Amino acid sequence: MSSNAIAQESLALHKQWRGKVEVTPKMEITTRHHLACAYTPGVAEACRAVAADPAAAYDYTVKSNTVAVVTDGSAVLGLGNIGPLAAMPVMEGKAALFKAFGGVDAFPICLDTQDTEEIIKAVAAIAPTFGGINLEDISAPRCFEIERRLNDLLDIPVFHDDQHGTAIVVLSGIINALRLTGKNKHDVRVVVNGAGSAGIAIAKLLLSYGFAHVTMVDRFGILSSQCPNMNEAQEAMLQTTNLEDVSGTLADALCGTDIVIGVSAPGAITAEMVASMADDAIVFAMANPTPEIFPDEAKAAGARIVGTGRSDFPNQVNNVIAFPGIFKGALAARAERITEPMKLAAAEALAALVSDDELCEEFIMPDPFDPRVADAVAQAVSARA
Repeated sequence: MSSNAIAQESLALHKQWRGKVEVTPKMEITTRHHLACAYTPGVAEACRAVAADPAAAYDYTVKSNTVAVVTDGSAVLGLGNIGPLAAMPVMEGKAALFKAFGGVDAFPICLDTQDTEEIIKAVAAIAPTFGGINLEDISAPRCFEIERRLNDLLDIPVFHDDQHGTAIVVLSGIINALRLTGKNKHDVRVVVNGAGSAGIAIAKLLLSYGFAHVTMVDRFGILSSQCPNMNEAQEAMLQTTNLEDVSGTLADALCGTDIVIGVSAPGAITAEMVASMADDAIVFAMANPTPEIFPDEAKAAGARIVGTGRSDFPNQVNNVIAFPGIFKGALAARAERITEPMKLAAAEALAALVSDDELCEEFIMPDPFDPRVADAVAQAVSARA
C-alpha cells in the first residue's frame, strides 16, 4: 500500500476513533454497595492510608502502572514545531502503544508552552498522579535540561524516549550486527550522523557499552574543536568522541569506517560514501519517512547490513520494542530513575531475543509483535533497578 493510501486511511480512522485512548473503570458500579466502595464513604479509607504513607499510593491508586506522555509539540516526528494541539495524535498513539505492547496505562499531556521553566514546573506539579514521565518530541537542546532537572526534582523516572529509547534499540541492533560480522566493539569505527537529542544519546550509550571510536557529524561537518555553532551538549561530547580531533565532511568521516548511524536528513548519505566504508559495513539510515539512503542503494554500494526507521524494509529501528518494557520494568521495581545500566540491560535483552538460527542480514532485532519483547526488557530493567 502506498504512503498516500496509508495517510488517507489513517486520517479516516482518526476521525472515526475521535482519539485513540479512553478511561474506563476497572470495577462495576451498578449498585449502591459498589458506589460506597469505589467512592464515598469507603474511598476515605484509601485516602487515609496514602496520607499516612505516601508509598501506599502504589498499592491504592493508578500511580503504580500509569505514565504521562508529555510534549510541548516542538519537534514532532518529521513534522517539526507544530505545537501541542497538533502533537496530540502522536501522543495518543504513544499512549496506545504503551498499553498494547506493555500493559502500561499512559495518558497524553500536551503543554501549551515551550518555555523550559514552565514545562519543568508543569510536569513537577502533575507528577503525583504518575509512576513515570515519558518526555516526547521536545526539541534539543532544551530537552536535555528538562529531563535532567526533572530527574533531579522527582522521585519517579523521567525518560526522554526520542533520546534513550532510540539509543537502546540502535545498540541492540548494532550488538547483533557485530555478531554477524565478527567485528569487535573496541575496534570498530562508528560515525553518528546527526547531533541532536537522538544522535547524542546514541553516541553516549555506545560509549557506555564499550565502543571506543565514535565520531559525530552534523550539517556543518565533523564535530571537532574547530566546528562552529555547537551547543553545550555537542561541545560536551567532544570529551569522549572524535578523540583525534579531525575536521571534515560526512564523506571524510565515513571513509574506512565500519558503522554509520543516521538520525539526520533524507538523502544525506550517498552510495559513494557507503562504498568508501570498510568491508561488511553496517548502515542504519533512520531519517523518516525518507532515509539517508535506501537499503537497495546502500547494499549495492557494499553495505552488508542496513536498517531504517521504516516498517516496509527489514531491520526497522522501532522504539516500540523498547519503551513499553522499560517503563513496565521500572514501574515494577518502583525505580526513581532509569539509569545507564538499565538502558544497557534493555539493549542486551532485546539483542538476545534473536537466536543464532534467526540472525541474518535482514533480521538483527526482534519483531515488535514478538510477545516476549516487553517482558524480556522489563525483567532486565527491573533486575538492574
